[in-house]
Amino acid sequence: MTTNNARIVPADSRHATTHRDSSPILVICGGLSHEREVSLSSGHRVQGFLRKAGWEVRTHDMDQDLLTYLMDPDTRPGLVWPLLHGAHGEDGSIRDVLEMAGLPYIGSRAKASRTAWNKPIAKNVVRQSGLSTPHSVTLPEEVFRELGAHGMVDLLIQSIGLPLFIKPSKGGSALGCSMVTSPEQLPQALVDCFAYGPVALVEQAVSGTEISVSVMEIGGDLRALPPLEIWTPDGIYNYEARATPGPTKFYVPARLSPQCLADAQEAALTAHRALGLRDISRTDFIVDEDGRPLFLESNVAPGMTATSQLPQSALAAGYELPDLYSSLVESVLNKHRS
Repeated sequence: MTTNNARIVPADSRHATTHRDSSPILVICGGLSHEREVSLSSGHRVQGFLRKAGWEVRTHDMDQDLLTYLMDPDTRPGLVWPLLHGAHGEDGSIRDVLEMAGLPYIGSRAKASRTAWNKPIAKNVVRQSGLSTPHSVTLPEEVFRELGAHGMVDLLIQSIGLPLFIKPSKGGSALGCSMVTSPEQLPQALVDCFAYGPVALVEQAVSGTEISVSVMEIGGDLRALPPLEIWTPDGIYNYEARATPGPTKFYVPARLSPQCLADAQEAALTAHRALGLRDISRTDFIVDEDGRPLFLESNVAPGMTATSQLPQSALAAGYELPDLYSSLVESVLNKHRS
């Protein structure tokens, strides 16, 4: 386990040339999810950094030509980096396809991806590994229809209390997520949630510091990057805050005590292992008033744009992104996955 800020040392030129003269790397990005534009930005930035490090890298959209491209001997890549955000990129689907095609890829396998993608299941898994997570219940839209929305709203408030955080049980980029501070807000929050999925995760909203901790596995070592703190004027990091540059501020490392920072890094490593993730992940926490990191969710395809959290944490740790991404690629190639 490695949690320090040691700089990645580029591989020696002979070792690098052996890999970089082989079949090219393919970055899959885009797709038809609500996060298409973020995925495209992530993919093209990773492509640029890997090319700077000397790799031959191509990108391809998630479209009807992709399978032909993957299977054609003239275009078949030596390694795939799936950078699709949203359902097909994070629910294990594209990873199942890559495994059926016999192609090695960067990132978690399909089963682990599905576990992390389902937030209620992920919360249960990490809780069994000793991590704390806010109290929540998981309710499909049909329950509100069959039992009556008014009665269910009253029961939720009586049982969990206010404030609440409502989000789809599966999803990313805070789409369909809402903070509820009064009973009157809850019905609309549920409507917004169900617009992005049939099941709602109704979670106790904990007051504290929102952070993310990225994990990378290189050369057999798990490295937890410095925790990144997310600050917004109203304390809510929703889709608008993510999509609108300016108001949101990031602090790396997070403005927490050294012990809290270390605890958050260890919690991210625990979540990564408990969920069976590999190569790369980002886990989000709320650090409560007692300094405890409370698990919110883990992401198997972290954003890699200029404002994404993993690259910011890597830069703050002193890494050069071309070297870091190149080392991740070489680490995966050296495992000779099939």
